[in-house]
Amino acid sequence: MRIHPCFLHHALSGALLAGCLTQAIGQSNPTVKLKEQMANGAATARATSQTAVASGDFKKTTLSREFMSEGVAVADLNKDGKLDIIAGTYWFEAPNWTRRELIPSRTYDPRQGYSDSFLNLGMDVNLDGWDDVVIIDFPGRPAFWLENNKNKPGAWTKRMLVDSMGIANESPGFIDIDGDGRLDILCGDRAKKQIVWLKAPTKPGETEWQRFALSRENVPGTEIFSHGIGYGDINKDGLSDVVVREGWFEGTTDKKGGNWVFHPANVGEPCSHMQILDVNGDGKNDVVSASAHALGVWWHEQITDEAGKLNFRTHLMSNTTSQTHSSIMADLNGDGRKDYVTGKRFLAHNGRDPGDADAPILLWFEFTPGKAPYYKEHVIDTDSGAGLNIVAQDMNGDGKTDLVVANKNGVFLFENKLKK
Repeated sequence: MRIHPCFLHHALSGALLAGCLTQAIGQSNPTVKLKEQMANGAATARATSQTAVASGDFKKTTLSREFMSEGVAVADLNKDGKLDIIAGTYWFEAPNWTRRELIPSRTYDPRQGYSDSFLNLGMDVNLDGWDDVVIIDFPGRPAFWLENNKNKPGAWTKRMLVDSMGIANESPGFIDIDGDGRLDILCGDRAKKQIVWLKAPTKPGETEWQRFALSRENVPGTEIFSHGIGYGDINKDGLSDVVVREGWFEGTTDKKGGNWVFHPANVGEPCSHMQILDVNGDGKNDVVSASAHALGVWWHEQITDEAGKLNFRTHLMSNTTSQTHSSIMADLNGDGRKDYVTGKRFLAHNGRDPGDADAPILLWFEFTPGKAPYYKEHVIDTDSGAGLNIVAQDMNGDGKTDLVVANKNGVFLFENKLKK
């Protein structure tokens, strides 16, 4: 059994968390939710998906109550024109969410261990016209991708993406680094301790990924269990930069040279994906992050410090829930401005952290630049949470962005019913 080293950090009070939850629900005033009963493994495997109202703004569908993955993805795996949902090596076929396997699969005991699937991505890796599945394993293990078998019987072909030394940082980003319209993987490199990005094959039939360095060697944010990385224009020079907790790497037009300069700065506590945006409308880009294993969601206001250097001042946004180990930006309410979505990673360390078995909350923040406190918090659901990555995509073709999550609490779809 693997014991994650960072569970020792940032102990929080279960009583405090419960109080925060009560306060948050009172402020958000969501509708009363019926708690779905946990079925045993065999029954869950046979059960059809269940639909319920998570809040007045989202329709919740429970695809499974088993722990199969901390990662989640969507893609049209069988080319029927409908987006399917992927959780590790399982997939749920739209529109009835029939559960199937990509390769021989297993589920996990949420209190006894971790899955072999931390983050997932659906994309046509080898450019053959069929969507494949990328799986980033437990930190320190190789990442791989599963090649679509094009509706033929049998297991999909498992192919290496990068070896065990190739990925550091627990929150790799699926980001289009080079602007070619295809997602890349932004992460740290354990071997050389560099910030790097991994690019999928560029020609049909190829299967090997390419590695390109952004930073020099031996830089912060590149340990196996580092927490927090993001990509965006920090200094408003028109070029995207990389931000980690310890500072930021100044971007250049050369995204393969490995020479981005590191600028030390204080960008908060260990966190999940770091989002770069102008929160308060002062024309400077700030950073929004959420605690991976403790309590807190913050925005880090860009300031000029006493030494005249770019730095950040941290403001607490929420202490509604802990272990918010993933986030994504998406326009949920149709106002043209991206919102911030995060949620609790239920039992992140198998029940060993104070408060980690508390209600698995999923929530979102809309931003109000120019109007303090510059954000509004909304609770979507109190019996789902999120894993290591969240999907935000229009699943039903109604023009609204829906949410898909998977973690130790199960696999869930939230269809957006917000009024524009």
